[in-house]
Amino acid sequence: MASQAATLRKFDGASSEPRRAETARPDSYLLRALPNEDIYFHVKRVDNSRIMREPDPRAKAECWSSIGAVCAVAAVLITSLAPGVAGITAGYQIQALKQERQHLLDERRGLEVQEARLRGSQRLRQLAKDQNMGSPNADQMVRLNPGPGDSTVALAAGKK
Repeated sequence: MASQAATLRKFDGASSEPRRAETARPDSYLLRALPNEDIYFHVKRVDNSRIMREPDPRAKAECWSSIGAVCAVAAVLITSLAPGVAGITAGYQIQALKQERQHLLDERRGLEVQEARLRGSQRLRQLAKDQNMGSPNADQMVRLNPGPGDSTVALAAGKK
């Protein structure tokens, strides 16, 4: 039966649907209507400046608990990292002290060399010549290391 109805429609001249060739368009560049083009939306301004948020009684407790948790985590991190940082700073101090010790040893060697130059017999002779000092007299000499038969001892006794 379905095939018979389609056959009858095919030969029916008075169909309600116009054919494409028979349809006349007034303007070929005219666009079709957009969906919901005929709906108008009215915008109403809402002023919420006078509205205040209702206070949440749990918000304060949650805030303090989160602050406490962050402080506890920070304390754990600090106590776990403190020994390592102290070891690193101690290592830097040890290296600085080693460098200072080496510098002082070098300075000491330099001073010993300079002292040896200043105490040298040739320099003392040269100083004595430059200042017109002759050899000392017998009464100007004091023996600090007395011999085995010498009983006199030099004392530095000041007058009172």
